[in-house]
Amino acid sequence: MIQQESVLQVADNSGARKVACIRVLGGSGRRYASIGDVIVVSIKDAVPNARVKKGDVRRAVVVRTR
Repeated sequence: MIQQESVLQVADNSGARKVACIRVLGGSGRRYASIGDVIVVSIKDAVPNARVKKGDVRRAVVVRTR
């Protein structure tokens, strides 16, 4: 279950390392996201010279949880 303010590791080659969930998309008042759901994230940590920068706001798909 992923909710607002959750800090997540990134599993793609965009250059982001860590992101924080800002919003769970898909209905008003929806609280949790699981695998396959789209969320809005803020980049908290990125590798140098990456396509994304710290502070960028992007959409992401949840692909793996523990």
